[in-house]
Amino acid sequence: MSVRDVAQKTEQKMKKTIEAFQHEIASIRTGKATTALLDRVKVEAYGQQMPLKQVGNVGVLDVHTLMVQVWDKSMVSATEKAIRDANLGLNPSADGQNIRVAFLLLLKSAVKSL
Repeated sequence: MSVRDVAQKTEQKMKKTIEAFQHEIASIRTGKATTALLDRVKVEAYGQQMPLKQVGNVGVLDVHTLMVQVWDKSMVSATEKAIRDANLGLNPSADGQNIRVAFLLLLKSAVKSL
């Protein structure tokens, strides 16, 4: 194995590591709404676990609120339950075919418990 081969393999591994780290950093809860926080949410849909992005659109409504627009009206309650059960400390509320997820400012005591 040549030095070039080792360098190429190492570079690929480093790029994957950096991508994973950036994904982890994006999911840190800072008090501001970011769609990356819901990337790991899986919804029980059509007999299998599906990523939230495959069930509806996730967008930022304002600085402290995310909006999930569920494509299938029958999936609203399952999506709301999945967000609530994702252990993110979020309390979603359904509004017709949309789900609002509000981010409250974290108090010192809440930050310590996280």
